Amino acid sequence: MNNKFDALKDDDSGDHDQDQSSPKDSEKVKIEEEEKEQNTTKKKMVVPGAGEHPLQYNYTFWYSRRTPGRPASTQSYEQNIKQIGSFASVEQFWRFYSHMIRPGDLTGHSDFHLFKEGIKPMWEDDANKMGGKWIIRLRKGLASRCWENLILAMLGEQFMVGEEICGAVVSVRFQEDIISIWNKTASDQATTARIRDTLRRVLNLPPNTIMEYKTHTDSIKNTLPRVCVFL
Repeated sequence: MNNKFDALKDDDSGDHDQDQSSPKDSEKVKIEEEEKEQNTTKKKMVVPGAGEHPLQYNYTFWYSRRTPGRPASTQSYEQNIKQIGSFASVEQFWRFYSHMIRPGDLTGHSDFHLFKEGIKPMWEDDANKMGGKWIIRLRKGLASRCWENLILAMLGEQFMVGEEICGAVVSVRFQEDIISIWNKTASDQATTARIRDTLRRVLNLPPNTIMEYKTHTDSIKNTLPRVCVFL
């Protein structure tokens, strides 16, 4: 495992040495910082254990909680997100998930996030900023079942949209719960339509369920939220 990642690190360093004379000093520093961050991520990547069933992508669980009514800046939101852990196999997923509180048992203004390793559950992340999310508002009592069905479908690659899926979020609120799935490219209507149809199937949603797609650009601009209702 170490040799594999050392080889990747060496390849990156070689590319940097070859190009270092062309950027300006400020750009060179930025490139060095980005490569350092990428190499750090590679060193921390989890791998399946011996005899375990590997997933197509590694994933990370996150948790966040904030006080309702208090405005949240990007900085405070990022500081409030806590990483639970990452996994690379079916067995590692169940070791995390079996010890986690179910969304229906959470209280207050809480969120669980499950994103591909290396992607932060933030609109501004490079993998997310050109994308969007499908949103469904749930009446109380449905969040735990829908969340489990959603993440199992995501880990099992049931959405069939290549690398488009970034992650999923379940948000527990006082009078309702919200579930969403994020993808990379908001402008790809064929992909977003396939995600919508798969989401409807894996959650076994009634035909009259209202689902809405919201781009992260709209979210960043703080536009009015679109109403989505689970009937």
